[in-house]
Amino acid sequence: MVGNPDFILPGFSSDQAPEFQELESPEGELHLRFYVPSGNEFALPAMGIREVLSPAPDRMTPIPNVSPLLLGTLNMRGRVIWVADLGQFLGDQTPLNTDRPEIPIIAVEDQDTILGLAVDRIVGMHWLDVDQLHAQSSAPDGMVPFLRGEWLLGDEASQVLRLLDQVKILRSARWAA
Repeated sequence: MVGNPDFILPGFSSDQAPEFQELESPEGELHLRFYVPSGNEFALPAMGIREVLSPAPDRMTPIPNVSPLLLGTLNMRGRVIWVADLGQFLGDQTPLNTDRPEIPIIAVEDQDTILGLAVDRIVGMHWLDVDQLHAQSSAPDGMVPFLRGEWLLGDEASQVLRLLDQVKILRSARWAA
């Protein structure tokens, strides 16, 4: 239909028809990039993400006598899910600031288990080449079991983007602590 010369977009005459460019196919796999409160940047594969939410803090229900890593529960279209402070789960000392209008939450899923990971800031979706992953060189020991690797950003190795494994996070024994 679009290639049909009789098909003209509104506002264009037949001699002004716009030229369409072929889009380049992206390299790598689609990932969601985000930051935790300490300033560390991470990525999760898009295939493991159920949804990204930004609820007000008062929509989360705190639950007493649970792991301090858990911020509470959230109703996600009729399903109650646990929400965790991802930064603290990974060993960061800086807790998530919940005194703000919205909290970015990444709902990750594996089989029938869903967990909300509260983060400081979401950067967006990016195509990343998993063949360029390096072994974790500078990650703290408590974080290493949940990493698939890291990308070195820029010329300096001091700036890294770490790829998380959402299945290992979901299945961690840390939630029982």
